[in-house]
Amino acid sequence: MKYGIVQFTSDRGLPPAVAAKAAEEAGFDSYWVPEHTHIPVKREAAHPGTGSEELPDDRYLRTLDPWVALSMIAAVTSRIRLATAVALPVEHDPITLAKTIATLDHLSGGRVSLGAGFGWNIDELTHHGVPKAKRRTVLREYLEAMEQLWSREEAEYHGDHVDFGPSWAWPKPIQQPRVPVLVGAGGTEKTFNWIARSADGWITTPTEGEIDDKVALLKRTWKEAGREGDPQIVALSGKPDFDALARWEQLGVTEVLFGFPEKGEQWVTEYFHRLAGKLGITG
Repeated sequence: MKYGIVQFTSDRGLPPAVAAKAAEEAGFDSYWVPEHTHIPVKREAAHPGTGSEELPDDRYLRTLDPWVALSMIAAVTSRIRLATAVALPVEHDPITLAKTIATLDHLSGGRVSLGAGFGWNIDELTHHGVPKAKRRTVLREYLEAMEQLWSREEAEYHGDHVDFGPSWAWPKPIQQPRVPVLVGAGGTEKTFNWIARSADGWITTPTEGEIDDKVALLKRTWKEAGREGDPQIVALSGKPDFDALARWEQLGVTEVLFGFPEKGEQWVTEYFHRLAGKLGITG
């Protein structure tokens, strides 16, 4: 089981490149950043954590662009995986986003993972022209279209929400036929059916409780869909709970992510090394 760091990026926090370089030096395997293009002031969507319009953290309003942040990280690291927890692909043009992700994977030596969300903030999606009842369908088409651009010499895609004729697009990602795609969403049968059809794994949500039964359901759904191997399972954690970590590893969790508070560079660097020591990670 691997260990990674997730940063709730903002325009006032420690620059992601600084924090990620420290995480790599401490021995962590991956670095994950989120995405919100904006937050509508008036919203119908309830935040999954608060159950209301109230946001638990004003960093939702201040989130950095994930792909710019990850490109900065790529420039100062050599090993750590570059990932999103989670990005919102449907808020972009899929052809342009495919180019961005392919370029980052190409320049970083094949280190990108795409953690994608359906989007809890339906008002945010609506501003991007995404019908709230179609967000899962739109995401599926985007991922399918991007894989065509990533993997085929002449790519084309014809769907209800993405439609383009035969086209050339380079660079291709080093990882073929696509960068790993993981979905961050509540662990339900509906979500797992979607993952088994269209993705490579699952990222738990911050509000997820016990995941034992959910992991079993995902694995069963995966096999029933005819997928080979096992899905990637990335679990969000608070402080290390070593009993839970041992249980998760037995269940087949492939990676656990830890966050950190907004502090200065020295504090964060020392924290990463302390955490790595507790987890038995060597830099």
